[in-house]
Amino acid sequence: MIDFDPGASPSIEFDKGPPIAIARHFAALPPIAPEHRNLFWYDWGPVFYRGRLDGSAKVLCIASDPGPTERLVGRTLVGDAGQRVQGFLTKLGLTSSYALVNAFPFAVHPSKSSKARPLLSDPAQRAWRNRFYDLVTGSRLEAVIAFGGNAQAAFDLWDAAPDVPTFRIPHPSAHEGAVLAAKWAAAIPAARAAVTPDPGGDQTGPNYGAAIAEADYTRIPHADLPYGQPIWIGDDRWGRTDSPRHNNTIERSAADLDHLMTWQAPAP
Repeated sequence: MIDFDPGASPSIEFDKGPPIAIARHFAALPPIAPEHRNLFWYDWGPVFYRGRLDGSAKVLCIASDPGPTERLVGRTLVGDAGQRVQGFLTKLGLTSSYALVNAFPFAVHPSKSSKARPLLSDPAQRAWRNRFYDLVTGSRLEAVIAFGGNAQAAFDLWDAAPDVPTFRIPHPSAHEGAVLAAKWAAAIPAARAAVTPDPGGDQTGPNYGAAIAEADYTRIPHADLPYGQPIWIGDDRWGRTDSPRHNNTIERSAADLDHLMTWQAPAP
């Protein structure tokens, strides 16, 4: 069962897209060399961001790569992992003052992540990525959160990284759930101390327990998504409570992992 109407009109809140200067920077993304493209779901193209790109972000979150939900929606950290990240931001009292970016704008095949990581140091990729990070951060930035090894490596390669508290924690899709919950819980007190809550935000809620629970997820705000998305995009709780459980409504198809996806809508 779902508690929203899938036939409802799109929200009047939506992301209108990047400022023109950043859109031009996106258009100048250097290509991955042909001999390395097999490390990525390259043919689907890049996904760049979610959140505020105007320098108003209090927190910059760096993750490793976008997945199928992110590709279809065109915004990063929207699926199950993104809803976990949104829950982390909620515990910091943030409702909108964040920017979410990637180490690689292309999705990496998980089994090839270690082979792809050296490409973060490619001069063209590094220069483009560092300029992107520079463009979306400003004087209001209070913290950086790097989720997972690729994100942490990208942060280490950021020449002009701001002098703010930095938190290195596991990627939200890490397989060891107890370790993930413990390390995220350990980061919360210091992150709360570093970050000013948004109006209407609350830092007094519970921390993580022994595992990531449904209460630790937060749906993706409509204001982070392009206009016209189905009303249920960004809220997969119906799948997490379905039988059999499925954490994402959009998945790559085993028939052709590089080129096919399946997309499932919730039944009313």
